[in-house]
Amino acid sequence: MQSNLPETETPMEPHSKRVGGFRRAVLRGLGVVLPPLLTIAVLIWAWTTIESYVLGPIESSIRSAIVHAIAPGRTHSSVPNGATATGERRLDGFTYKGERYVPDPTKRRFLPEEVVNTVNENADRFGPYTPSPASANAYWHRYVELSYMPRSLVVPVFLIVFTTLLYFAGRLFTFGIGHWLVRSFDSAILRIPIVNKVYGGVKQVTDFAFSDREIEFNRVVAIEYPAKGIWSIGFVTGNGMKAVSMANGEPMLSVLMATSPMPMTGFTVTVKRSDAIDLDITVDEAIQFIVSCGVVVPRGQRYEVPAAKLAETLAAKR
Repeated sequence: MQSNLPETETPMEPHSKRVGGFRRAVLRGLGVVLPPLLTIAVLIWAWTTIESYVLGPIESSIRSAIVHAIAPGRTHSSVPNGATATGERRLDGFTYKGERYVPDPTKRRFLPEEVVNTVNENADRFGPYTPSPASANAYWHRYVELSYMPRSLVVPVFLIVFTTLLYFAGRLFTFGIGHWLVRSFDSAILRIPIVNKVYGGVKQVTDFAFSDREIEFNRVVAIEYPAKGIWSIGFVTGNGMKAVSMANGEPMLSVLMATSPMPMTGFTVTVKRSDAIDLDITVDEAIQFIVSCGVVVPRGQRYEVPAAKLAETLAAKR
């Protein structure tokens, strides 16, 4: 029997499979590449924020203080008495107390030749798009940055000091009057319209991520909650109350049912131990599952076969 299809026409199913395979490969590639890229992006954003609003102002203040301490005595607006002129012209510079001085780019002030040479010889360290200093003060700032405050020294010292301050701040604001001050500040901020929405959300996330959990989770379980046939993930926090266990005639469990996407809130329920299914996942994996609203499934709990084929296998077993 001859086919009615033209010779140039081919069935669409192989093409659809190729497109579907290409799409799945791209999505899998994104799944592999995005997590490390997003992690790097978040870390870079965090460092950029700290550098712009903490390290930058501190570094600028210290550099200005050093310049104010060393520059006035070694910067001259005219040739001082006792100086030896280098040439016939004023702009040729002079030698004073054994040190040679040259004019700055404005030709109005003189500064040590050593400062100018140091800055000019290390211009490439500031990048190709960084303009050259346009005044004696700018030369001094650049010189102090090179000689007294190089980045290889500033960043490690800053990280050590910053971490130390965070440690003492954490100890100070955990107990006593420090804890009361933090609570008072939070209460005041949460009374401000609009700001309280942003601050409240950020506060919840940071408290959950960086604070010690007041509740220690024993294990992760699945129970039928909030109704029969609907399964939810919960965290076992302990044994149930004695009176409830005696009334049911079997041991009970206290389970925290965290809510998505903010697992720091939820409900505490007491269930029969026989009604809880232990899940072979860690607490962190369960938290990721809840925060992602079920998108991030723990590796050991993912389907290795299509859902339709799994349903057929389970139906056959039943």
